[in-house]
Amino acid sequence: MTLQRQVGFWIGGLLAIALALYVLRGILLPFIAGLALAYFLDPVVSRLARVGIPRAFGAIAVIGAFVVVFVVLAVLIVPVLANQLTAFVARLPSYVVQLQALATEQNREWLQRVLGERLPDVSRSVADVVTQSTGWLAGFVQQSLWTGGTTFLYLFALSVITPVVAFYLLKDWPRMMEKVDSWLPLHHRETILGLMREMNIAMAGFVRGQATVCVILMIFYGVSLSGAGLNFGLLIGLGTGFLSFIPYVGSVAGLTLAVGVAIVQFWPDWTMVLVILGIFGVGIFFESYVLYPNLVGESVGLHPVWLMFALFAFGALFGFAGLLLAVPLAASVGVLTRFAIRQYLASPLYTGMPQVLPPRGPAPPES
Repeated sequence: MTLQRQVGFWIGGLLAIALALYVLRGILLPFIAGLALAYFLDPVVSRLARVGIPRAFGAIAVIGAFVVVFVVLAVLIVPVLANQLTAFVARLPSYVVQLQALATEQNREWLQRVLGERLPDVSRSVADVVTQSTGWLAGFVQQSLWTGGTTFLYLFALSVITPVVAFYLLKDWPRMMEKVDSWLPLHHRETILGLMREMNIAMAGFVRGQATVCVILMIFYGVSLSGAGLNFGLLIGLGTGFLSFIPYVGSVAGLTLAVGVAIVQFWPDWTMVLVILGIFGVGIFFESYVLYPNLVGESVGLHPVWLMFALFAFGALFGFAGLLLAVPLAASVGVLTRFAIRQYLASPLYTGMPQVLPPRGPAPPES
């Protein structure tokens, strides 16, 4: 089989898989979540296997411990977060109005010179937009997240099917990897295995490393902001840490929310506002110079803009399941793109020189 036919065959196979994923996107979430959980926990099970514990027992122990920790945290934290989210959405218009009032009162002369007689109209327009947006957000939270049979089915599938899928994948992980390796084209197996190892390094570096960074930041911001007495500190802190899987996006969003709430809550006491700024200063420094270099490193190769594009694109195509697929697929596409660029730079298309083939050996004698 020629190289062109092999490439066509594999491209067709990838397109067929992508089409199947798109058609079945409505039921993929628990299975993709199980795959992500198995990938995340495989190093622990593999380490247990190296000390003599069978993979089946190791998988049961690890999945059981994860489920117990997850259930305990959900029981303790989810009700608090739900109450804080509902209260925050309800009070958001008043917060924005108070911030706007403080800004206009402190700078009324300057704003009056810039906006003139339009200042009252601008103030009313901002308040109306915030009120309408908050009403839409409140309706979305109440109707889309907390009600509906579809949400219940998703939660049931995630809580029951996901651990089962993760267990079977963890138990058979090495055998599945060997089987996949045996399917690779013989003449290109080493090249493909090299690319797969590079993809694994990129995905492991980001998925496992960035997940650890997010958990640490969630704990730090949640405890620090709550300890400082900030309203909705736990909600803002956990949200900041969770969004930190996109570098700087979580920190900037959390800093904006926290400082806005702090100004409204503690005004005119600037000391507490500076305390909130100090918390985020410590968190950003710790994230940039300690956590990210040591836990994620430079081997990921995922630019933040490419990551955000991948999240939006796969989220639009496959919903929440696409968000789980976005990071590993973005890392894989990045590895393949860098390989294609290396091949292009070594080809006559770039150099303008004809490709020199290795000399052939002497022809075998005719019988």
